[in-house]
Amino acid sequence: MLPHIRQQSLALGLLALLLFCAGIYQQAVIGFDSRFVLFAQEMLRNGPSFFPTTYGQPYADYSGLSTVFIWLLSLPFGQVSSLTAWLPSAIAAAVIVSLMYRLLAPYSTRWALLSIALMLLTNTFITQTHAVSLDLMLAAVAFSVFYLGYAADHFAAPRRRVLIFALLMLGFWIRGPIGLVIPAGMLCSCFLLDRQWRRLMVFGLLASVLLAVCIGLLLWLAGVSGGPAFLQEVIRMQFLGRMDGSEGSNGALYYFTSSMGNYALAWPLAVLTLGAAALTGSRETGPALRLMQYCVAAGLIVMLGLSIPQAKKARYLLPMLPMAAIVAAYPFYATQGQWFAWLRGLMQGLWLLIPGLLITALLVVRQKFPDGVAHLTSLFILLGVLQAIALAALRQSRWRAQILALCAVLALWSSYILQFEPIQRQLYDTRTFSREAFELVQKDPAPLVMHGMGKDAKAIKFMVNIPQDLHPVFTDSPPELLALKGPAWLMMDRNTYQTLQSTAVGALPPVLSGRFDKNDFVLLHLK
Repeated sequence: MLPHIRQQSLALGLLALLLFCAGIYQQAVIGFDSRFVLFAQEMLRNGPSFFPTTYGQPYADYSGLSTVFIWLLSLPFGQVSSLTAWLPSAIAAAVIVSLMYRLLAPYSTRWALLSIALMLLTNTFITQTHAVSLDLMLAAVAFSVFYLGYAADHFAAPRRRVLIFALLMLGFWIRGPIGLVIPAGMLCSCFLLDRQWRRLMVFGLLASVLLAVCIGLLLWLAGVSGGPAFLQEVIRMQFLGRMDGSEGSNGALYYFTSSMGNYALAWPLAVLTLGAAALTGSRETGPALRLMQYCVAAGLIVMLGLSIPQAKKARYLLPMLPMAAIVAAYPFYATQGQWFAWLRGLMQGLWLLIPGLLITALLVVRQKFPDGVAHLTSLFILLGVLQAIALAALRQSRWRAQILALCAVLALWSSYILQFEPIQRQLYDTRTFSREAFELVQKDPAPLVMHGMGKDAKAIKFMVNIPQDLHPVFTDSPPELLALKGPAWLMMDRNTYQTLQSTAVGALPPVLSGRFDKNDFVLLHLK
């Protein structure tokens, strides 16, 4: 690889990391992130472990490696913050950006930059960089494996077999068995496309042996950490539950239909590009076309492989996104053919409209949230400037596409960071009520009873805001609740509280009322 491409890729990765870290310091923790932040908080208090813990007990659904990343970053500060929690995901995303540039820049810097832009304009990618995202970390591992395999064959880079297998192990300990299977499958798809049967068989066999060893080690560590019962729970949650759909499921074609919206613009545009390539026929040839075919094969392997388990969620498909973005931006490399010209026009038109569309969206948001909109004036000015720059770029020919894409990226990310994310965190806030409730409990110590909240659901969103270990009492039915003896503090949804009006608990006046995870909650004091 040429030195200037290496330097440019590092600079681009650093700029991307700064973008991904913008606005995340001291953000309130909401939603799915609460679980992983609680893991890190307990690890910070009690020391590292092979499995993360909740309420002091090992948690079966994940290994502890991703939590160790957050723990290490949090050690210098003595606490887990949104910055230390999200930084591993942001670093993973920056690695993908850097490697995408290294992969494509030898063919075309325009193709490289516009592929990155399409990835940055994807909603799922944006939200996962501002989250604890194991799937984004896996996407970085998978793309690294793909890049190393491709570079060895096409850029005269050394074959880094040891590093590839180290990355496969890293993927396993981040995401479980699927974390090894996905990157291995992506590299195997390249061997399959080239009909390198011997390399396919050897690599596939070695990856299978590594998978078996990692599974055996995982199960041994589960037995050591929590005994036979916990071992069975690990098998159920990390293996059987994902395959049989007991952990949630979607249709078999979910990733080929419903997920297109989650991965727009890249995924739908990639489909259109493949259609244009088929219609163009043999007019385009060469190593760049072959690279696009590798990306298609690798992306299809991810989509087909993840369609086998019953458990399907949009974020699981993140390892496919860099491939879809590369394919979608291919018309900016393949300049011949009217279909590619039409796609170039379509994409540039969409990028041109994005700042204006976001201004319109902000006007709607201001009507719905008149008291909850911050930075609105400055954001309107920024979007207006970006729209003006985009319109001026229409007069350019050489840099038009890059300028339009950059304006679209800056407009979308600034709107998300300054407006949409703060509103979302305000709507789903749990920190305010949790801290006020815990302060009352501390003033008059008594057991905290969480009724109908779910030990692994709403309760975790409370626990993540508490600065110490706490072991609440959980009740699910009215008889369990009514059998409790005071003194105790009772926390529940207001709707649940209203159904208990004819009971002794329902007669207790709320000591605290407030919003908790977009619902009304109450805190009662049973004396």
